[in-house]
Amino acid sequence: MSVNKNEATSRGIADTIVPAAQIKIRQATAQYDVAIIGAGPYGLSAAAHLKSKGIAACVFGEPMSFWANQMPLGMLLRSPRVASNLSDPGRAFTLEAYEADSSTEARAPLPLDTFVEYGRWFQQRLGSDLDPRTVSRVEQDYPGFRLTLHDGEEIRSKAVVVATGVGPFKRTPKVFQNLPPQRAIHCYECRDIARFAGKSIAVIGAGQSALESAALLHGAKANVEIISRRDLRWIGQHRWLHHMGPVSSMLYSWHDVGPAGISRLVAYPRIVACVPLKLRDKIRTRAVRPAGSRWLPDRLANVKITTGCSVSRAQSIGDELILKLDDGSDRRVDHVLLGTGYDVDISRYEFLPPALTRQIRQFNGYPRLGRGFRSSVPGLHFVGATAARSFGPLLYFVAGTEFASRELSSHLAKI
Repeated sequence: MSVNKNEATSRGIADTIVPAAQIKIRQATAQYDVAIIGAGPYGLSAAAHLKSKGIAACVFGEPMSFWANQMPLGMLLRSPRVASNLSDPGRAFTLEAYEADSSTEARAPLPLDTFVEYGRWFQQRLGSDLDPRTVSRVEQDYPGFRLTLHDGEEIRSKAVVVATGVGPFKRTPKVFQNLPPQRAIHCYECRDIARFAGKSIAVIGAGQSALESAALLHGAKANVEIISRRDLRWIGQHRWLHHMGPVSSMLYSWHDVGPAGISRLVAYPRIVACVPLKLRDKIRTRAVRPAGSRWLPDRLANVKITTGCSVSRAQSIGDELILKLDDGSDRRVDHVLLGTGYDVDISRYEFLPPALTRQIRQFNGYPRLGRGFRSSVPGLHFVGATAARSFGPLLYFVAGTEFASRELSSHLAKI
């Protein structure tokens, strides 16, 4: 792709997010080679790689907004530090480089706020073109696309990369769907943990989000109970497998996604993409089955944990929720916190009109993607969690930004 010489000059961002209203809006009918929807790890990494190839790309959205505004305050990242780097072509703008530049203490596990500031620093240092406005609609406008921004301005782009993460895909089990939204809250919309001090909270789930949220709530002086139909599992239970020298490196990749053996396979998304779908799904679900980090058990030592049962009925009465468990017992709580994960379904993206979504070949909500993360609609690409059913579970994690960005930029540079 050729660089559009009339594109707006790139801007950095301040250390904190600048409201869109305070930023000068670009001239109407701006045109780009690539429009990237989403300014999280995948969007920012993709922009860095595209810029290095001379491709005029613009990222739309507030940098790291999902992580900064919706994830629980005080959260620690599940991924190891080495797997928490965003990707740039020279591998120069690493987490360690940010910490050295900002005099930030290096910590493991990595605090959420450090990761957010690292992402903003990454964008600022690389100078990728950024527009903090959100995209409200994407339509085909041959030979490319027309994007309508939330203020009504339209821009055009030859290609579109969807890098918006899992925010729209929150899974709410049917039993909780009729509860008042202020009573049944998903982990992905629970930034302010402190507001639950003194409240009775039932945390539903056995994955990292549920277990860490329970630990944070307990630390905030809430009365917490974890309810899970599964027994709790912990990542890295067999630590000795990680301390066997060359043997361990044969069993585990540095990404640390999945158990022994599967971890090594997952590290090669191109190979995973060649595996038959049925087996690929088994690999994907095994690699990301619900489990908590090994630093959580001590923090949950005084939290009530009920496993082997689930909520069969939930009812709101006055200021309380009455939960009926399938073991016959009842719970009366102030809130339910849902650590129930997400279901990828690209039809939930409000910016994709149904007419366009219907043209995208899918695996039950996941887009079917080929080389370059291209969908069946020419010029429309998906990276991040939406690509996990095509390229494997590495794409659920920050560690997948390097493969995704290199694959995407190499493909677009050839067009």
